Amino acid sequence: MNVLNFVQAFFGDSAHWHGYDGIPSRFLEHVRYTLLALAAAAAIGLPVGLLTGHTGRGGNAIAVVANAARALPSFGLLVLSVLLIGFGLLPVMIPLVVLAVPPILVTTYEAVRTVDPAPVDAARGMGMGEARILFRVEVPVALPLILSGLRSAAVQIVSTATIAAYVSLGGLGRYVIDGLYQRDYEKVVGGATLVAVLALITLALFWAVGRFAVSPGVRRR
Repeated sequence: MNVLNFVQAFFGDSAHWHGYDGIPSRFLEHVRYTLLALAAAAAIGLPVGLLTGHTGRGGNAIAVVANAARALPSFGLLVLSVLLIGFGLLPVMIPLVVLAVPPILVTTYEAVRTVDPAPVDAARGMGMGEARILFRVEVPVALPLILSGLRSAAVQIVSTATIAAYVSLGGLGRYVIDGLYQRDYEKVVGGATLVAVLALITLALFWAVGRFAVSPGVRRR
């Protein structure tokens, strides 16, 4: 059987659409892991990136931290987290957040640093405070690049959240892990296809958010 036949057989089996192991349930579990990890990574990366980008301080430290985090293997970090903490959702979130913070942090920093200094200087000349300058002048201009960092992090999380299945959690990784164990290649290919579909949906959602949130003047740059 070729890949297309595996896909057709997997999605054509009504048993895969019902119950706790059904596609809707596993899909929602995967989305939940993705949203939790992305929210945690954004809560860390966005404030630090905005602050350091606005002040211009800490750029070298950000580069070091980001490179170090990228060098950590997600699966190895998962195993270490399980050994230290035990089974559960937290050990899965740790490698996903560590994976997602660097693109958010670095991109946010670069986005703010590359804003044209002329309007920033004009805002200071008008007496605006630093917080207002950041959120009223710099962030709107930097928003497309900031969203690209969030988008990159989200897609990486979607792809890597399959590791949750290694510690007996759910998500789309269950199809891949269980399928390999059972030598059920229809399930393996079906799970991989669903992960790819979710990644494409994530890209489409960020495109829609960008069209809605970014002002037309900034989009045309």
